[in-house]
Amino acid sequence: MIFTDLDGTLLDHLTYSFQPALPALTALKERSIPLVFCTSKTRAETEEIRRQTGNTHPFIVENGGAIFVPEDYFSQESELTIEFTEKDEKDAEYQIIELGTPYVRLREALSQIQAQYPGKIKSFGDLSIEEVAKLCEFSLEDAELAKHREYDDPFVLEEESLLNKIQDAAKLSNLQITQGGRFYHLMGANDKGQAVLRLIEIYRQKFEDFRSVALGDSLNDLPMLAAVDTPILLPKLDGRYDSSVKLDGLIFSKSTGPTGWCDAVLKIIHGS
Repeated sequence: MIFTDLDGTLLDHLTYSFQPALPALTALKERSIPLVFCTSKTRAETEEIRRQTGNTHPFIVENGGAIFVPEDYFSQESELTIEFTEKDEKDAEYQIIELGTPYVRLREALSQIQAQYPGKIKSFGDLSIEEVAKLCEFSLEDAELAKHREYDDPFVLEEESLLNKIQDAAKLSNLQITQGGRFYHLMGANDKGQAVLRLIEIYRQKFEDFRSVALGDSLNDLPMLAAVDTPILLPKLDGRYDSSVKLDGLIFSKSTGPTGWCDAVLKIIHGS
């Protein structure tokens, strides 16, 4: 099974296109290999990308904040032991495993930190849909989906020298900060790796012997990469690898974005 980051990995950093990855996406579907999106994006954003790519597998959102399993995905495996979170009507199509901190608490904590450093932190929650669209080069529709946060509060830091102080302030609230492709993220004790390990544990109840692979390009992908058998790091847009991602056995893709993603996945599939 394959876990993948989206922005800068399966999706082009600038255009958000996955078209160059189509040969590998097709090959995965033909072989019934599960492809699990593991992203800092929201549920709403990820659902749209799943629709576009025809993906029907579980997915992980907001840096491991929650795992969404399509209803009846494991229904024929009654022997599986899975503890799902109690859900309401809007979640009817999923079984959910929540690992993250509720967004309302994150907003309160970040507001307190912002008060200590006025004008230095620009949070997603403070931005209008139009401002998010401009900042991320999104359409207004995509920007609205990105605003539907549940477990993660992205922000822009105007002065990088303040990062250590802001990280310390987050720790006082039992929260943490990680860095993604475009933003810093304030979140709870969750990360992509915890969610990946939980989902692998579930799959292992169904399939005893399989190989886990993950592809990412940023520091927030490191826990996910560390959780799998075969970790693959893609270069950033400038061709350089994130130097903060250090891991034994790490495989380096030669190309960026969906082109590098496609090459790496096809090599895994064909055993080269």
